[in-house]
Amino acid sequence: MSEVTYHLVQHDGGWAYKVGGTFSETFPSRQAAHDAAVRAAGEQRVPGATTGIVYEDDQGRWRSEVEEGSARPYTRVDD
Repeated sequence: MSEVTYHLVQHDGGWAYKVGGTFSETFPSRQAAHDAAVRAAGEQRVPGATTGIVYEDDQGRWRSEVEEGSARPYTRVDD
């Protein structure tokens, strides 16, 4: 099982959460960013339907996979 960590960071004059190299929108307070990260992390753990996905990998190649709806990552918010 993969793990996804949400990091709280100062960003654009406020606070955001960051996953990998991607920032969320900016929130006015650290607490607001934390609450949003907790919500996002919870939503990511909810099972969904098995579906096909297409994405570009970090080397610029397009990949196609079948993603199991029950294969959800472990998520956490790093305070």
